[in-house]
Amino acid sequence: MAETVAETLSATLMALVDGSAYSESVCRHAAWIARRTGAQVKLYHVLDPRRAPAQRDLSGSIKLGARSDLLEKLSALDEQHARLSQAHGRAILEDAKALIEGEGVDDVVTRLRSGDIVETVAAKEGAADMILIGKRGEAAGLEAPHLGSNFERIVRASHKPVFVANRAFRPIGRVLIAYDGGVSSMKAVDYVARDPLFAGLDVVVATAGAETGETRRALDDARATLKAGGHAAETHVLRGHPGKALGEFVEQGGIDLLVMGAYGHSRIRTLVIGSTTTEMIRSCRIPVVLMR
Repeated sequence: MAETVAETLSATLMALVDGSAYSESVCRHAAWIARRTGAQVKLYHVLDPRRAPAQRDLSGSIKLGARSDLLEKLSALDEQHARLSQAHGRAILEDAKALIEGEGVDDVVTRLRSGDIVETVAAKEGAADMILIGKRGEAAGLEAPHLGSNFERIVRASHKPVFVANRAFRPIGRVLIAYDGGVSSMKAVDYVARDPLFAGLDVVVATAGAETGETRRALDDARATLKAGGHAAETHVLRGHPGKALGEFVEQGGIDLLVMGAYGHSRIRTLVIGSTTTEMIRSCRIPVVLMR
């Protein structure tokens, strides 16, 4: 089971930065979390070899001598590209570190890695309490109709809470937990109740669908758990499709952060598996914490 920030003596945030417009938001949210929890921030930039120059096909009618000379020049260019990529990655990390330190956080370290970003997360998340990632990466335009290509892969592979940063940071004071009574949403409630990250914040618990006795009991149980953690939580039953109903509540209810389980057992499952996931997180102009 993933540990919460409150359950460790020295919490660690694993923040993924790529130089995109969302990286600044990742850094500012990481600084906000670190100031509230005392966590160390580990910044990772991963060099993806798939974005390196493609292998050249030098077969054909090129004479042997000319081909050898061309291979040497191409090899030198590849080495230069690798050095430039590493220098670019280090510059991204140093800028990110300076930004976070400028927000009053002293414990910031940087890590430059090469390989697949999901494999990097899988290898390093064991020492982390939360993973932070931007909603989109540098390969996606700001108005792109899709999320970052690695977003869903990281969410599915990670066993830790994943904080998905929106484009711009804004102060967080009001938190919505999307609740369906499933195991992951109950973990989300327990996480908010126990973790110092949420201390002093206003908490709302909402579910979508018909209001039944079972639904009300589930919300009452969630509210009791949060009360034990020091939160006087509101509870709401929203009518309509979960994606639309929760999205409207986020906009109209002054919500600054959405917390939800990554896997559910009801219709809210579509919020995090399938097309509604993309739509919900893309359309919400607030960060989202996804719980496994």
